[in-house]
Amino acid sequence: MWVGVMPKKAKELSALDVKRLTHPGGVGNVNFAVGGVAGLRLQVTSTNATSWLLIATVAGKVRQIGLGGYPDVSLSQARDLAREMRDKIRRGIDPVEERKAAKAALFAAQKRGLTFDDAVDKFLAHKLEELTNDKHRKQWRSTLMTYASPQIGKMLVSEITVHDVQRLLDPIWLTTTETATRVRSRVESVLDWAQVKGHRSGENPARWKGNLEALMPKPNKVAKSDNHPAIALKDACTWFAALQARAGISARALEFLALTAARSGEVRGAVWSEIDLVARVWTIPASRMKAGQEHRVTLTDEAVILLKKMPRLNSSPYVFAAPREGQLSDMSLSAVMRRMHSDDVAKGGVGFIDNKSKRPAVPHGLRSTFRVWVAERTEYPREMAEIALAHTVGNEVERAYLRSDMVDKRRGMMEAWGRFLRGKAAAKE
Repeated sequence: MWVGVMPKKAKELSALDVKRLTHPGGVGNVNFAVGGVAGLRLQVTSTNATSWLLIATVAGKVRQIGLGGYPDVSLSQARDLAREMRDKIRRGIDPVEERKAAKAALFAAQKRGLTFDDAVDKFLAHKLEELTNDKHRKQWRSTLMTYASPQIGKMLVSEITVHDVQRLLDPIWLTTTETATRVRSRVESVLDWAQVKGHRSGENPARWKGNLEALMPKPNKVAKSDNHPAIALKDACTWFAALQARAGISARALEFLALTAARSGEVRGAVWSEIDLVARVWTIPASRMKAGQEHRVTLTDEAVILLKKMPRLNSSPYVFAAPREGQLSDMSLSAVMRRMHSDDVAKGGVGFIDNKSKRPAVPHGLRSTFRVWVAERTEYPREMAEIALAHTVGNEVERAYLRSDMVDKRRGMMEAWGRFLRGKAAAKE
């Protein structure tokens, strides 16, 4: 119901005045004029629920235009919204009809098909059942969510074009070609599924042959055996000191990666049950290893100290838990390295770049830095470095011998690597 006669110009109430407004009793809603903008009202229900209304005449029709609930929308915000609506009315726009049209368009778009993110969820519900390796199941979802979702996740699968796929691949095609080719293949699989299900038609925009190959360099032409830009040995100590000065879980995960020469996924997926601080060994199960074999990583004093400082969360098993207590994304470690490079350039330096490619170093490149250090600065055998990197070495008999005999020897090598990173190494270890 309406209270009183609407004055031509209502008294301008303060925020405190509005806060004190209550329903006077009886049945029905009450509208209070608050002033500041003609027709702006605070509607109060019999249960004292409050919301904003703008009462205005549009093309001869009286409109009651909702502006949101109070106090979620403050008095000053309500006045700004009311002025915006009145401005539209002066320009011949009916805000009510405009909202109806927008809602109808959204409904039509949702009815027309799936978004890419929704298609991923539905596709993986069936696809993951055929994968027996838990690591591979996680990788499928992780790569799609990390690289594809930010670019095309909210798009309808029916509207994704070859240029959209190219846009999401371009940033990683030259720097992490192997990962990029997997992303392309998985996007293609999702869109194939969407087409079979009737959500899109025409050529698959993620298909390589006769499609993306016309727009992008061939993977085998840009992917090299050492495709991951690495920190130069001469810059390693400076880089490591800069890393230790940075705060944050991602920085600590990257520091642990550097000390252990492990892969990013192995570090990000590390859980406390894999860590033995007494024996100073990190045992990574076969399900999380690229070669599908259990791998033991010797932990240096520096690595153990780092781990002891990490908080243990009851709600998360991860050593380096993300803010929401899940696993860190691959991009989180890469972002730390990019910022370190940019910060050094901003200070007048050249950044941390790979000697050969002249590209900024990435986390996986630290394994190459470690391998070059073993070869050029130490007398440790090649096989020992390869085992530390979890690479396959020799024939089956040789591998069995090396696995049983190298753990303690590798511990000395990793201690020497830690001294090198801290700038305390001898000329030749």
